[in-house]
Amino acid sequence: MPVKRKSRGRSKGSKGKSGFVQCSGCGQLVPRDKAKKQSRRISLVDSALFRELRQKGTYVASRTATKFYCVSCAVHRGVVKVRARGERKKPFRKKRFRS
Repeated sequence: MPVKRKSRGRSKGSKGKSGFVQCSGCGQLVPRDKAKKQSRRISLVDSALFRELRQKGTYVASRTATKFYCVSCAVHRGVVKVRARGERKKPFRKKRFRS
């Protein structure tokens, strides 16, 4: 059978089974190593107040919100891109723009 990706779409390596997580988009149960993880830092105060507090030298705490997406929801939301057939077996790296 042809192999579309070297990892077969998972990052588990040589471990056995991995746990499941629920997709934040559609609610589907997805293996944890196959799900696409997206983390965002969320400030607990609004931006105007945040700037004022930072000028005073205050430490403002923020929390990290982590969401897991199944592959189809990740593609739909733009978390990962659809790659050409020749590019699929290469690991995906985001392009970094230098200013």
